[in-house]
Amino acid sequence: MINKWTLALASAGLISPAVLQAEEQHQVLTALSQTTLSGYVDTSAIWSPGSPNGIIWGRTFDGTPDKLDGFNLHAVKLVLEKPLDEGQWSAGYKADLVFGPDANYYSTVGNGGVPDGSSDFNVKQAYVALRAPIGNGLDIKLGVFDTLIGYEVFESVNNPNFSRSYGYFIEPTHHTGVLLSYHINDMISVSGGVANGWTGGINDKIHNGTTDDAESRKAFLGSVTITLPEATGVLAGSSIYAGIVYGDSTAGVTGSPAGTGSGIDGKETTSTYVGATINTGLTGLSFGGAFDYRENGPRAYAVNGDNFAWTAALYASYQATEKIKLNARGEYAKGSVGTWYPGVDGNGNPNGANNNELGAITFTVDYSLWANVVTRGEVRWDHNMGGDQIYHGSDLDNDALTLTANFIYKF
Repeated sequence: MINKWTLALASAGLISPAVLQAEEQHQVLTALSQTTLSGYVDTSAIWSPGSPNGIIWGRTFDGTPDKLDGFNLHAVKLVLEKPLDEGQWSAGYKADLVFGPDANYYSTVGNGGVPDGSSDFNVKQAYVALRAPIGNGLDIKLGVFDTLIGYEVFESVNNPNFSRSYGYFIEPTHHTGVLLSYHINDMISVSGGVANGWTGGINDKIHNGTTDDAESRKAFLGSVTITLPEATGVLAGSSIYAGIVYGDSTAGVTGSPAGTGSGIDGKETTSTYVGATINTGLTGLSFGGAFDYRENGPRAYAVNGDNFAWTAALYASYQATEKIKLNARGEYAKGSVGTWYPGVDGNGNPNGANNNELGAITFTVDYSLWANVVTRGEVRWDHNMGGDQIYHGSDLDNDALTLTANFIYKF
């Protein structure tokens, strides 16, 4: 808003309109001076030998016919953020906006306000951040924020590998609610919160067909992070993380691990997670591990009935040179039929007796060629260990191989 005294002087003809314009611009710049703009453009070329019509079950973002054997735009992300400062009553915000084919994973925008998983634009995060002067400072998020659990995240540029793990597939994505975070000391941090559901569309309340019980059907979130101190020697800086998300989830739909829908109650879902990143003391070498267990979650190819899923993954990362980084991941996954893929027998007939069982090995090379550009090459091999004799599309093959070139510009 323009200063009233300045406006009065302009009305009397004592100052020029240019001064008005300058003051108005100054006010706008002051309001935005602490806001940052960042993001990325994520693209790839993926080749899957021997599967012209295939689907690679259990893969997220890179295992469907529209992504295999061709060139792809995955996502364009824009982030507006005013981070918390060191003040006792600090305030800020964050808004993650995602455009492109991978945006529909969040199912936050749909026809008639009902998430339908088809939009190429979605809100990934949008929350108000606050800090209260309680003890070492209590941080508060209110709005839509990323889930607390998982070794990997939506932004592939922040993951050691381009492709996501089986564990990422069964985890919640985001929550609408309130989250409190507190640093007990330099070693221990904790978080806890309440959300509308285990996951689901923005503002999607979980209920059993009516809206009268939505107030009691909430999800509860919690996590603890332990960072090893300098006294631990070569392990200093290593971290151990544990988290849990418990609450009602909406019923799952085909191809959507997030369980999109109209908020009709599916199951009370419990996701527990333990992960660690371990420094070795050797320059550039670190290891990681992740374990996910989910009970009664939305399955990609079945909706009703009790179910389970668990995954384990090991990671290794080595900074070979200033420009070359090598990453490897080995993983195993097991879950009720329909968790990652529909069970069938050797003739392609449904076989509900077999659990889903998968294994995969992934190697990724990150070679920095251009400034602000992440350039990666990846080889991934997946294997169906469940005895269903189908994995890579319709060719009754137990194996899948993908070769990927990934280019991401960060700004």
